[in-house]
Amino acid sequence: MRSTKSICPECKKIITASIFEENGKIIIEKNCSEHGNFRDIYWSDAELYRKFENYSYVGAGVSCFQTDNSTNCPFNCGLCPAHETGTLLANIDVTNRCNLACPICFANAREKGAIYEPDFEEIRKMMETLRKERPVPCPAIQFSGGEPTIRNDLPEIIELAEELGFLQIQIASNGIRLAKSPKYCKRLKDAGLQTIYLSFDGTTPDPYIRTRGFNAFPLKKKAIENCRDFGPDSIVLVPTIVKGINDSQVGDILRFAAEYPDIIKGVNFQPIAFTGRVDQSQREEQRITIPDVLKLVEEQTNGEIPCNAWYPVPSVVPISRFLSAVKKVPFPEFTVHQHCGAGTYLFFEEGHFIPITNFINVDGFFEFLEKITSGINGKGSRVLTIAKVIREIPGYIDESREPKSINITRMILDVLKSGDKENTARFHRNALFIGVMHFQDLYNIDLERIKKCGVHYSTPDGRIIPFCTYNTLYRDSVELKFSIPYILKNKPDSSNVNTEEE
Repeated sequence: MRSTKSICPECKKIITASIFEENGKIIIEKNCSEHGNFRDIYWSDAELYRKFENYSYVGAGVSCFQTDNSTNCPFNCGLCPAHETGTLLANIDVTNRCNLACPICFANAREKGAIYEPDFEEIRKMMETLRKERPVPCPAIQFSGGEPTIRNDLPEIIELAEELGFLQIQIASNGIRLAKSPKYCKRLKDAGLQTIYLSFDGTTPDPYIRTRGFNAFPLKKKAIENCRDFGPDSIVLVPTIVKGINDSQVGDILRFAAEYPDIIKGVNFQPIAFTGRVDQSQREEQRITIPDVLKLVEEQTNGEIPCNAWYPVPSVVPISRFLSAVKKVPFPEFTVHQHCGAGTYLFFEEGHFIPITNFINVDGFFEFLEKITSGINGKGSRVLTIAKVIREIPGYIDESREPKSINITRMILDVLKSGDKENTARFHRNALFIGVMHFQDLYNIDLERIKKCGVHYSTPDGRIIPFCTYNTLYRDSVELKFSIPYILKNKPDSSNVNTEEE
């Protein structure tokens, strides 16, 4: 089907890989002259793979490269001229310390014997580098780790992010400190935190015991309740999906989210990525890809959320380009690789899910925006364009099938007319976003996907590094360079964290 560049999982040399169809699946296979043949499932549904191919877009990249040499990609990151997508979401690891010791985590201070924890001024410089990106400054930032709430100055870091102009400020958390301290939840909200990405692996004790070492489900519920009462006002559940451990719970997780519409705004499934050495049999047993998740969702919601309700991330590029043309300022473009992730929006009424695709002609809507945007770029009248949008957009919406509780037509028109944060947020407040993002590991890595990555890490040495290369190639060297020795004083447990009085 196509040839690409990949990496040997053993020696980490760049090697050629083939991506091809076999028995209805897409396979990636590569051969290292020293370490032999490696083979894995790239996508488990060839038909869906080809459908998503239709949504590929080329991005403008960034104009402020951190290296001019793109010949040795991906071993000379920060961003180079080969990179096609600006930073849409930046990750900053504020610590690699954690109050848990999960075997599926990217970061673990205890195991590595060193603490990686940039100081406040280093974090300031990392954020300033992101905001200096052109043509579009990085709009969204997520503080992660480790467990970011371990740092007592996290609220001050969040305040700084708001001062620097980030439009979306998030943390990725296991929720332990949020569950133990309502006061801390309010402190984060007051600092400017907007969204918590809460690790959430199921609705029963078993997946937590198997992946986290104890039943964390009651803590997850308490964290959600505290945020509902004290803020922040938005939570995205993040289940790490492992075949045979929690793949039977995707429907229950969605129904759980639907019970908290005022606080849970999204569910972002993340199929497991294999770090370290993993043999072929284990990968075959546990590997799960994006189409697998989509099919599980369809099966476990009795067909209410079918596979065709999902669209690849770059499908929304026409919206960004329309808003850029109308507002005469560049908007972030989600020109990530079409096989990196997928998403859709849901509404929940009378105990049933209603995907946005049930009542909107999504493909027709996107085609209309592309056509009208080319007219604006051809010096067409902005006023006449807006009038045409107001007149024609309702034709792509079947109002007889839309949720009864909201006016979707008016909401979409408000977003397209203004493109401002408030109207966009109003849409998200009334819908449940569900997504799936499959981060790569050394067995399935495709460097064509790396070039389009829009989720990046900012590091203390001034570099901006794509997510999948950071976690497969760079994390150890960056943390080693900026770490101090770790002295183990306590056994890892759910109480080993500073908390505040209630």
